[in-house]
Amino acid sequence: MCGIVGAVAQRNIVPVLVEGLRRLEYRGYDSCGVAVHADGVLKRARSVARVAELDAQTASLPGFTGIAHTRWATHGAPTTDNAHPHFSAGPGAGKGARIALVHNGIIENYEELRRKLAGAGYVFDSQTDTEVIAHLVDQLYEGDLFDAVQRAVRLLHGAYAIAVFCRDEPHRVVGARKGSPLVVGLGRGENFLASDALALAGTTDRIIYLEEGDVVDLQLARVWIVDGEGRSVERPARTVSGHSNVVELGPYRHFMQKEIFEQPRALADTIDDITEITPGLFGEAAAEVLPRVDSVLVLACGTSYYAGSTARYWLESIAGVPATVEIASEYRYRTSVPNPNALVVVVSQSGETADTLAALKHAKSLEMHRTLAICNVATSAMVRETAMQFITRAGVEIGVASTKAFTTQLAALYLLANAIAKAQGRLSPEREHAAIRRLRHLPVAVQSVLALEPQIIAVAETFARKENALFLGRGLHYPIALEGALKLKEISYIHAEAYPAGELKHGPLALVTEAMPVVTVAPNDALLEKLKSNMQEVRARGGQLYVFADADTHIDSSDGVHVIRLPEHYGDLSPILHVVPLQLLAYHTAVARGTDVDKPRNLAKSVTVE
Repeated sequence: MCGIVGAVAQRNIVPVLVEGLRRLEYRGYDSCGVAVHADGVLKRARSVARVAELDAQTASLPGFTGIAHTRWATHGAPTTDNAHPHFSAGPGAGKGARIALVHNGIIENYEELRRKLAGAGYVFDSQTDTEVIAHLVDQLYEGDLFDAVQRAVRLLHGAYAIAVFCRDEPHRVVGARKGSPLVVGLGRGENFLASDALALAGTTDRIIYLEEGDVVDLQLARVWIVDGEGRSVERPARTVSGHSNVVELGPYRHFMQKEIFEQPRALADTIDDITEITPGLFGEAAAEVLPRVDSVLVLACGTSYYAGSTARYWLESIAGVPATVEIASEYRYRTSVPNPNALVVVVSQSGETADTLAALKHAKSLEMHRTLAICNVATSAMVRETAMQFITRAGVEIGVASTKAFTTQLAALYLLANAIAKAQGRLSPEREHAAIRRLRHLPVAVQSVLALEPQIIAVAETFARKENALFLGRGLHYPIALEGALKLKEISYIHAEAYPAGELKHGPLALVTEAMPVVTVAPNDALLEKLKSNMQEVRARGGQLYVFADADTHIDSSDGVHVIRLPEHYGDLSPILHVVPLQLLAYHTAVARGTDVDKPRNLAKSVTVE
């Protein structure tokens, strides 16, 4: 959530800042802004429109030192006054603004700090917690910005990544992070800050990932980092390649559509050339840990939580170990019974999800140290803080509604269930070979499902006129129904809920009328006949059924029953195939309704605040 870019250089860096914001706009698009040091003063441009409008504003705003931000609103509405960067001039200052600052995260003690600063004469122009930090740095400034920022962050409670510069030190930008990501980009005679290396693609590929509590001093010819204790530290620089073309839209109308159609490639890359299911797929420690695991605890949020919910069925049916799936934001705040022998699995696209990171730390505080991250970003905080890792290879995901990250997470979790089964002597060679064969066929199978897009477009035209929808699934496919409902509500703004089909008669059936579309996930599995009975309950009340059925389910279209037939039944991996048409349904319904598909209202990618 939110995006930061900063630079100190000997050239006009405004184009770099604006292009960085363009690449990060999917993280927050309520407002945006740029501030630069120009002609001895601080100047800025801010907008509650998109980055393209800001680009026009900054055409005549050159500068060699500057910071930029694209915002997902937390404190204060999306207005120009609340947009970053924020300035601080100090009480009674006569020379204009001295401090410029941008911030990702939430400062929990901002009200207390605001009262104290107001009492000291500081005037607040916004409702944000960020302006508090700018005034605090100004109050502590005594000629050394690096020192002032270090002193300021010691007074902050909460999560933050900040970038700040000062009128009186024109070739310096200082950054700090705690609970929110921040990276340094190294150049020749210039250096950069960003909340994601993606923002610096095409500018530099040499990246330093700051650690929790780090404060960094960027100057033209040096980068100086201290840790949370104020000790000078060296952080390794890594070469990050392959980002320069990933954000191009190509022939697709939206990034979400592009990413739906990238799923065969993403799955192929994630599975890669796996010819044997071994604990080693999950890191060196897995060979010792997996044979001793007696249960699995999955911690995740949103779409990743539904991936974990699907995996629970695999973990128990294939690996034979009890599995619990917890919403990360709930787990850390309740009294639970820890099991030191449990495998704690955290699932996240970005690896920076604040609630999941906090839940991981909570689990470790309870002496649960057998930790595994399933994540799409190898350099993320989550990967660094777990004993074992599996990196999915979905590639950068721009659309706020996750698609390819979800299906690759499912593939990884299916591998995990089989790896535990093998480590504990429950996976025969025949079952292992069958699992590998199914995994390797997945890209082709998903490609065949994508060919259903024209049929789904026709259904979406009907859905676009609705305001409510029910999704039904049973067993392994109930979490897929949940994911389908989430996708529809995220991007089309249609109210959608999902239920286990057997629960219809226990309440939701009261909602079913002719006006209520009911989407049914209907694989040819052991629960099919039960599901057919539930479908009859819907038809008896006049509900309109939209059934995504396997080829051999013998469910046919009729009055009030609209069947879209998937090409094949795929056994345990059927959830990966069945979620794809639900993604397409949500996408095309949103397009028909004219919503902003990639940037839905009130949402942003990579949720780095609680």
